[in-house]
Amino acid sequence: MSSEKSLFRRKTIAAILQNPPADHEGHTGPGGLERHLTVRDLTALGIAAIIGAGIFSTIGKASLDGGPAVSLLFVFTAIACAFSALCYAQFAATIPVSGSAYTYAYASFGELAAWIIGWALIMEYAVGNIVVAISWSDYFTGLMDGIGLHIPLWLTMGTQTGHAGYEAVQTLVQSGKSLAEATAAVSPAQLDGYKAWMQAPALTDSLHLVIDLPAFAITVAITALVYVGIKESKNASNLLVLLKLIIVFIVIVVGAFYVNPANWTPFAPNGVGGVLKGVSAVFFAYIGFDAISTTAEECKNPQRDLPKAMMYALVICTVLYVIITLVLTGMVSYKELGVGDPLSFVFARVGLSRLSGLVAVSAVFAMASVLLVFQLGQPRIWLTMSRDGLLPSVFSKIHPRFHTPSFATIVTGFFVAVPALILNMDLVVDLTSIGTLFAFALVCGGILIIDPYGKSEARFKVPYINGQWLVPLILAVGAFFIVRYNAVSNHEFMLDITGQRGWIEHDALSGKVTGGFAHQIPTLVFFLFCVGLSILSFRKKLSLLPTLGLLINLYLMTELGISNWTLFFVWLLIGLAVYFTYGYKHSKLGRTPELVA
Repeated sequence: MSSEKSLFRRKTIAAILQNPPADHEGHTGPGGLERHLTVRDLTALGIAAIIGAGIFSTIGKASLDGGPAVSLLFVFTAIACAFSALCYAQFAATIPVSGSAYTYAYASFGELAAWIIGWALIMEYAVGNIVVAISWSDYFTGLMDGIGLHIPLWLTMGTQTGHAGYEAVQTLVQSGKSLAEATAAVSPAQLDGYKAWMQAPALTDSLHLVIDLPAFAITVAITALVYVGIKESKNASNLLVLLKLIIVFIVIVVGAFYVNPANWTPFAPNGVGGVLKGVSAVFFAYIGFDAISTTAEECKNPQRDLPKAMMYALVICTVLYVIITLVLTGMVSYKELGVGDPLSFVFARVGLSRLSGLVAVSAVFAMASVLLVFQLGQPRIWLTMSRDGLLPSVFSKIHPRFHTPSFATIVTGFFVAVPALILNMDLVVDLTSIGTLFAFALVCGGILIIDPYGKSEARFKVPYINGQWLVPLILAVGAFFIVRYNAVSNHEFMLDITGQRGWIEHDALSGKVTGGFAHQIPTLVFFLFCVGLSILSFRKKLSLLPTLGLLINLYLMTELGISNWTLFFVWLLIGLAVYFTYGYKHSKLGRTPELVA
């Protein structure tokens, strides 16, 4: 086998199923996991991950950008997720082992693609949990303030946030303003950062001890729970999900009485472009169903229960998100929703301070459940990659008593807890979304490779609809609507690619504005891909639903901006360096060619 071909060596499904699974009674052999999860538990895990930071935090920023029309973006994103969920479900029914999209890519695209998606999933789960931990900290500190237990500011935010606030004030002071004028001119968040920096112990002249201690503490606590066992984790998840669903129901029922329909006009104040600015925040809310598939090896009947749980969780959460968005934007103007705790804010705004406090309490528990699901999912990615030899064997070590991937769980906790101490979450939401969309796109593409015509014998499979004519037709209709009803964005696109417009995209990492022609590169590549896939679909009669899932996920990726693409590629380059220095040489598939498909 040549070196080039070996990079794309595919693992047979039979070989993948040789991973040490537990039996249907929950007993486990050496290196196996215990089966405890039912369809109810899996659905709860999906809801736990989906109804979390998205509904309690990032939905506010999305509503500010897009107005009430963000409710439609939730529907559009849910449809995109539904196509992906169908593909996930078929893979889960065909390959019921841990690993999620990494394992599915190994069977369809080959080892190099599997490594890339596994590496992207590591980023997705780690970065996503950093966001959730920081958001949880914001709600927790607010709750403590509400009951009279004040945590010092320098222990409630990351070093990055504190330093940014300090720099903002110092810049104004250096421009000639007095300190009082400078502190009055900055935003409340920047002012808190400045105060935290000034109050914190100074380690050096240029470094102060500003850390997000609550974010660190909750990560350590959740990691310890996940380490102890899947049974304990699912019981905690089920309880937290029940609590958050009760609170969401109360919010909807009570909030409905305070809705002013006038707040829904204009419905899309910033047009299609404004609505699409919320893509990263909205999609971040939906990444939970991916985590369900990582627990396949711990399900009692994965081939039956995983497909059901994915669809149940997606439908339930979409309905709740749409209703919540309409209630929020109906209670107050969308212009007021650019806050970190929108649900608490709107009830305080209409004078329901007690309910606002109840929402803050529930958010603490709700986001803890999200943290739990993702901390549960990532170690199982490490575990599966290690079993294949692509990572050191210590990552597949199973605790003899708790039957969990012990070392991988500890490493996961470290990779989340330490960054949560020092970072803010402006950038990491987009990074999580781009990693998730990449995984979803590969899973949809994987179905087109292993089962393009719906002939699989799997217990669940994506319904086959001939896309020969439909794919080109749908793309043509989509292009017509983009040209006809998105004139402003189209004009800006032409200015960008011709170099007539300056730098326009805000870079959350540096605070600078970037963009121009580079900003449109993902869109140009997407257009070319659409043309190529239309031709391929016409010639090969590809299945419609996976094809649409692939196209929608790739389109959503183009909306995330060049800065996020750049950082994503940097992360992938680091991953490729690890693969070629370790994974390629130690791959079990490379040493046992009889397992190659």
